[in-house]
Amino acid sequence: MQLGVCYYPEHWPRTQWAEDARRMFAMGIRVVRIAEFAWSVIEPEPGEFHWDWLDEAIETLHAAGLGIVLCTPTATPPKWLVDRMPDMLAVDPQGRPRGFGSRRHYCFSHAGYRAESQRISRAVAERYGQHPAVVAWQTDNEYGCHDTVLSLSESARQGFRRWLAVRYTTIDALNTAWGTVFWSQVYRSFDEIDLPALTVTEANPAHRLDWRRFASDEVVAFNREQVAILRACSPGRPVSHNFMGFFTEFDHHAVAADLDIATWDSYPLGFTQMFFLTAEEKVRWARTGHPDIPAFHHDLYRGMCRRDGQAGRWWVMEQQPGPVNWAHWNPAPHDGMVRLWTWQAFAHGAEVVSYFRWRQAPFAQEQMHTGLLRPDSSEDQGALEAAQVGAELQALAAVGVLDPQSLTALPVRPAVAMVFDYDALWMTQIQPQGADFNPLELQFRAYEGLRRLGLDVDIVPPGATLSGYRLVVLAAQPHVSPVLRNALAQAVAAGVQVVLGPRTGSKSAHLAFPADEAGGPWSVLPPGPLAALAGVRVERVASLPPGCAESVEVDGASVTVRRWREDLALVGADALARFADGRPALTRNGPVRYVAGWLDADGWQAVFAGAAADAGLAAQPLPDGLRISRAGGLTLVFNFSDLAREWTPAPMATPVLGGAHLAPRSLAVWRN
Repeated sequence: MQLGVCYYPEHWPRTQWAEDARRMFAMGIRVVRIAEFAWSVIEPEPGEFHWDWLDEAIETLHAAGLGIVLCTPTATPPKWLVDRMPDMLAVDPQGRPRGFGSRRHYCFSHAGYRAESQRISRAVAERYGQHPAVVAWQTDNEYGCHDTVLSLSESARQGFRRWLAVRYTTIDALNTAWGTVFWSQVYRSFDEIDLPALTVTEANPAHRLDWRRFASDEVVAFNREQVAILRACSPGRPVSHNFMGFFTEFDHHAVAADLDIATWDSYPLGFTQMFFLTAEEKVRWARTGHPDIPAFHHDLYRGMCRRDGQAGRWWVMEQQPGPVNWAHWNPAPHDGMVRLWTWQAFAHGAEVVSYFRWRQAPFAQEQMHTGLLRPDSSEDQGALEAAQVGAELQALAAVGVLDPQSLTALPVRPAVAMVFDYDALWMTQIQPQGADFNPLELQFRAYEGLRRLGLDVDIVPPGATLSGYRLVVLAAQPHVSPVLRNALAQAVAAGVQVVLGPRTGSKSAHLAFPADEAGGPWSVLPPGPLAALAGVRVERVASLPPGCAESVEVDGASVTVRRWREDLALVGADALARFADGRPALTRNGPVRYVAGWLDADGWQAVFAGAAADAGLAAQPLPDGLRISRAGGLTLVFNFSDLAREWTPAPMATPVLGGAHLAPRSLAVWRN
């Protein structure tokens, strides 16, 4: 458990570097990320490398006792490269090439740029791969940011055709899978297939889904090329990438399969303002961030680099230290929130929490984005709180609670698993059936319901083993693969409680209704391959416009169904709750529950309360704004609210930081 910071030595005079490094170490920082945007400074002319500044920066940081995360600088190719290779630019959904002048201005499918990215990555890795200061690597920066995964370039079109030929072998197989007989779209060869954009009206959904899969695979391949170079030139150093929040444009599980550490960039206030929260939530959590936004992503990325069923290594590579510059509105966090966010990450198993950035830049695009230091080098509030966390880590180490000198994270072993499948999310994004049916929001609201009950959660890929859990949740899973179906069947046979959200099992791998597995000529109704486990059949669905809602009683709690409802036929299951018209709203077939509508967090909480009780889990509604996490023999309690709270864990727990009384926006750590 260590603190880190993102630093840009190329932005500051060399005479300032040693003092910066000294202050970092004194603040408790031990890890520094550098050089992710430095290509034009490293190689200002083609083939002309200027290493002297980077050599000195690395030596200066190393001499101060700091470890370095060194980055491949491929997120910002220099202007001379774009001028030499103008078709390397991605093409936007309107068919226009992206321009130079910001960042991420490349197409993942362009072979020439892929070769250049490997060349510069190898040059950096060969020079510094054996340097003792380099403790880890980061590939590129925030893959896909600014809508750059999907590209309408010629390189992407040709690459997509090759990808399809490998996937389907014959054009007849593709025509069958896509259902191209509809609207007379039958293809004679793979060379006839274009990218599914700029069409008169909706493009074929299976075509769109395969395009998303292809584009995701291009990100995976791009990353894999850099990882191979780093492993060859810098053996023994872990390789990471910094993912983003609420971003689903490529399969992060597939990218992380080639990494040692999954990191992500945590901006709780920005995400609260920019994403799907209600207007009331955006006001309430404006200066704290919604409590479950960081936690959701911590658990998501902890599930990325899994090995042998064990939780993966993960970091926060960029932690918000103050107001950002990129949201619609950019409030300042309440005092205490930077400390709380840092401890919240450690409570979910982070090895490192790294703040973005060391000093606020006085120029260019991000000059309004705060750092730990102000532009005049005075300490901002974030620096004070980072130093406080550093002192607290040392104090807990002194009494044997923690070891902040190593990267050992607190082990997190939840009894609840939530399946998170990027491919399944794409399916519902392509065919939402309702303008406000956002599968990512549905997933988040279910997660929020679990956390409100004080339950720790593993977020796992659809191919993960489910043994060892007591409750498994599939909130947004329209496609159920044979692997996932078998894992669920084994879990149910072992008595694991399972909760299925609406639309589960409603689609095939090609975004059609599931086929009859017995070989019949017709499709089967949802939940398709899980019909026997769920004991229900979905006979009709309806997407509900704003203002339409139905109240449902779940175990004495009144919950509201909005946006979506389904008409179920019971085929073995019992109805636990019904809509006003008498049709089942919540069913149970042994340990399997099926939810027939869109629930908010209150509704999910009511459903999970019953499932958790059946699973033998100690779940109880937490006081408003309070969240708890259990990790490494500790219970960590966080008060996000504006009111003081009183909360004590198990009777045998001993406070080691704070106590039962939690002031607004404070935390406590208890040893179990």
